[in-house]
Amino acid sequence: MITLDPTGADHHGEAARLRAAGPVVRVILPGGVHAWAVTRHIELAALVKDQRVSKDWRNWTAIRDGRIPDDWPLIGMLKVDNMVTADGPRHHRLRRLVTQALTRRRVEELRPRIAEIAEHLLDALPGHTAPDGSVDLRPHFAVQVPMQVICELTGVPEPWRPRLRELVESIFRSTTTPDEVTRTQHDRVRLLHELITLRRDRPGDDLTSALLTACAHDPDALTESELVDTLWLLLTAGHETTLSLILNATRALLTHPDQRALAQSGDEATWAAVVEEVLRWDASIGNFMARYPKEDITIAGVTIPAGEAILAPYSAVGRDPAQHGPDADRFDISREKTKHLAFGGGPHVCLGESLARLEATVALRALFTRYPDLALAVEPTALTPTESLFTNTSQSLPVRLKSGGPAVRPRPCRPV
Repeated sequence: MITLDPTGADHHGEAARLRAAGPVVRVILPGGVHAWAVTRHIELAALVKDQRVSKDWRNWTAIRDGRIPDDWPLIGMLKVDNMVTADGPRHHRLRRLVTQALTRRRVEELRPRIAEIAEHLLDALPGHTAPDGSVDLRPHFAVQVPMQVICELTGVPEPWRPRLRELVESIFRSTTTPDEVTRTQHDRVRLLHELITLRRDRPGDDLTSALLTACAHDPDALTESELVDTLWLLLTAGHETTLSLILNATRALLTHPDQRALAQSGDEATWAAVVEEVLRWDASIGNFMARYPKEDITIAGVTIPAGEAILAPYSAVGRDPAQHGPDADRFDISREKTKHLAFGGGPHVCLGESLARLEATVALRALFTRYPDLALAVEPTALTPTESLFTNTSQSLPVRLKSGGPAVRPRPCRPV
């Protein structure tokens, strides 16, 4: 049995210990809550397609019986009412409305706007005026690219975004106090109700307005609770995972000069390969509550009773040598591609995977094109991980820009 560290202090070390302990491992979550972890790719890939297990937290006996209180530090990631925690027809109903707005074609149409956001943020980096040319990329770039994209998609006004970011950080943090958990849950529901009211009174070309229109035409489309938590899912998953992806990729390239050289000499496809390898090697979500068996199930010879919780340790699975080869611990953007599970799998595979890939690819290419000599401003060992069982990244990423600066845009030619 392995006790998981809520501070994430040794994230990949812990993931390695989980793999070494076996394909199915008993783990202890904060507060002494017990769960299971499936640590190998082949078993986890099968589990996420298994109809004998549920995504609905109501099937977790410990919650249903009241043994897990509403102020448990992980409760905000689990006890929600949206497509992530729904099964069967209800899951299809909740997912269908959002799927229509996030098709691959519609996501690709966002490319120019994503590029514009990235370039604008690079123009505004405070490192341009800092004496040593240093800047923390997390708040000034990695957070802002996906935050601006998802807030524009959902119609969240700009003045609301700092508070939204605070609430998301609180939800993903595993060391919150009971008072903070209660306050965050209250404030996030209030903010979302205010957004719904705003877009009901002043509809726009955004997802919130589209969902409200769907609800107006079909009372069975979404309940009020489902609407609130669907918006919460879009806003949280829509930027938290992507900011970590951008940050982890930047960190990986800055600490692997050979891979950085390959990336900087490549094209769009090469940068897409960077993103895929980071998703496997340093997944944004290190762990996530995967399923709750509706009946006793046996995985790799281990029987998990009905009603218990199963954790998906994506960091452990991403470096599974049985799936990714004996050098799975090595960051290599040119490796032969194998399927990873960074976006989950089965019917619940992440709806925003295309958007996350696009945002990260565009942002990384823009960053390293503008600053080809970008360097870490601290030793890699000085980077502090986020205090989370879920999010896998660092609390900051101080870098020195070294060269470059605000882009010099070519002036349009005047007719003569």
